[in-house]
Amino acid sequence: MWPTRPGEAVGALRAVVLIALGTALMALSAKVNLPLPYVPMTLQTLVVLMIGAAYGWRLGSATMIAYLAEGAIGLPVFAGPVGGIAPLVGPTAGYLFGFVLAAFVTGWLAERGWDRSVMLLFAAMAVGHIAILAAGFGWLAFGLGLGAAKAWQVGIVPFIAASLVKNALGAALMPAARRIVERRG
Repeated sequence: MWPTRPGEAVGALRAVVLIALGTALMALSAKVNLPLPYVPMTLQTLVVLMIGAAYGWRLGSATMIAYLAEGAIGLPVFAGPVGGIAPLVGPTAGYLFGFVLAAFVTGWLAERGWDRSVMLLFAAMAVGHIAILAAGFGWLAFGLGLGAAKAWQVGIVPFIAASLVKNALGAALMPAARRIVERRG
């Protein structure tokens, strides 16, 4: 989304600024949450997918890794007023690590033109959501030992409708954001 200019130093500065902006947006989106028994519903997945689509797979994935690192060192970037290792090994761990995969796959698809059509972007974001939900489901079912039925009930079902809404919102917002950036660039 940020136009590139020649020069290695400018490229590195651009990446650092975009990663910092992305992790700040992730932290803010984590604070907008609906507490549920195991995993809160947040705006993070929308932001992850938009970062992936806007930044591409490399920078999008790097941003998610930086976000997880910020939380791991104790910064309160996760849902609720928490940071540290606990969210990375508790019920939310699968979803959090799924953010990296979602940014990767959504960014990869966007780099191949899936971000130029609202319907294709919706599909790319759906694939990203599936990655997040699959990682979360796997961790709940097998990492925490809830079993497949319970993990499905608490880790997938409550998020299906919200995922569809977030996909539609993200697919509609990205072209508008791109037009604003292109006018300025």
